[in-house]
Amino acid sequence: MYQVIKGLILTHSRCWDPDSESSYQDLFDKLDTNKDGKVDIAELRAGLTAMGISFRKGAAQKIVSSGDKNKDGGLDFNEFSKYLKEHEKKLRLTFKSLDKNNDGCIDASEIQQSLEELGMEITQEEAQTILQSMDIDGSMMVDWNEWRQHFLFNPAHNLNEIIRYWKHTSVLDIGESIAIPDEFTEEEKTSGGWWKQLAAGAMAGAVSRTGTAPLDRVKVFMQVHSSKTNRITLLGGLKQMIKEGGVTSLWRGNGINVIKIAPETAIKFMAYEQFKKLLTPEGEKVQTYQRFMAGSLAGATAQTSIYPMEVMKTRLTLGKTGQYNGMLDCGKKILRTEGMKAFYKGYTPNMIGIIPYAGIDLAVYESLKNAWLSHYAKDTANPGILVLLGCGTISSTCGQLASYPLALLRTRMQAQATLDASDKSTMTGLAKGIMAKEGFFGLYRGILPNFMKVIPAVSISYVVYEYMKTGLGISK
Repeated sequence: MYQVIKGLILTHSRCWDPDSESSYQDLFDKLDTNKDGKVDIAELRAGLTAMGISFRKGAAQKIVSSGDKNKDGGLDFNEFSKYLKEHEKKLRLTFKSLDKNNDGCIDASEIQQSLEELGMEITQEEAQTILQSMDIDGSMMVDWNEWRQHFLFNPAHNLNEIIRYWKHTSVLDIGESIAIPDEFTEEEKTSGGWWKQLAAGAMAGAVSRTGTAPLDRVKVFMQVHSSKTNRITLLGGLKQMIKEGGVTSLWRGNGINVIKIAPETAIKFMAYEQFKKLLTPEGEKVQTYQRFMAGSLAGATAQTSIYPMEVMKTRLTLGKTGQYNGMLDCGKKILRTEGMKAFYKGYTPNMIGIIPYAGIDLAVYESLKNAWLSHYAKDTANPGILVLLGCGTISSTCGQLASYPLALLRTRMQAQATLDASDKSTMTGLAKGIMAKEGFFGLYRGILPNFMKVIPAVSISYVVYEYMKTGLGISK
């Protein structure tokens, strides 16, 4: 994918002086083909292509938009040189963080070690694949000049971005609350970038859940009310809800589903960091199983904290028009008629469901990622957005398949006050009753709308997340 960048700035890249104004001026003059004193997107794209520099799609637009301080659609010389200087500083910091032995070069073992520190287990061969995409002279080592040549005009295509892309995170929101938390680098933690990414992820989740709320509501209806004797289809459920409360009733319960994202995300992240410290001996790297254990415990901690909101969300979703006057009214009525214990109905199957969901989600994601790296990563380790979305969608879907029966039991138990007395039972009693009446597949009632919302939810959350990152100034 990447060609050798010959003569990065001038004819001999190893003589390039990043502090030299004349070097910047020479490059600027080459790119400013119409001699109007500024370089626009078309000139930058055409100029770099003519110089034999391969760059990522959309890179020219990102460079101009990042450096264009006066918003006139192009970069004058001051904006151009300032952008390059600032970007080189970032590249230098990244290079130094990867150069573990401070010998001025990065080898495959250092790439492997850096990825392992972030929870990405890759083989030596996979690390060499990444290295080869940057290695100009075939030495199987990358020095500063090769690093700069590879990344200077690919601002969103550096190794940090590859690491961030390949990290398994909960950015792709599918409405489930039991995903493994995000993990951030030490640089992101000290710079404060972590909270911006969490905020971007929370907003992405809010928009995604709102967009797929009708499918989520009909799923809950099917989980609770559908049976062999009372079949509720997807279209039938939607029509029934519209008839009962109008089109806006399709979003009933969505408000609290969105509100609980922020506290849950914050609690999960803070708990995750603490559990990692507790589970990892001082001075040692965090192993994959420790990361999984910390993530599961953090998920359980967050769920315990916000679980009453989960119960209220289910009650609001199932409620009839006029039954509840918002979230507070719902909470008061549950407390008055059923007591405090009602806010933790379904808690046990919910906690148990974290393990199969998170474990299978992570395992499938890692397997798909490693399969792609082994078979298709010939000259770059960046998989492209379709591969990443595909891996995330498939892995989360597999996680849902494994944990769905527990999710159904949780929802039935949360809704018990709205059911007949014969349906009120313990988790095991409910499971036995469903199996006896409807067979094994009775535990998968409502899974069709659940699967139908995965692709739009992932797509919406990704697009919003990218826009939010740009708006918050964390897009590289």
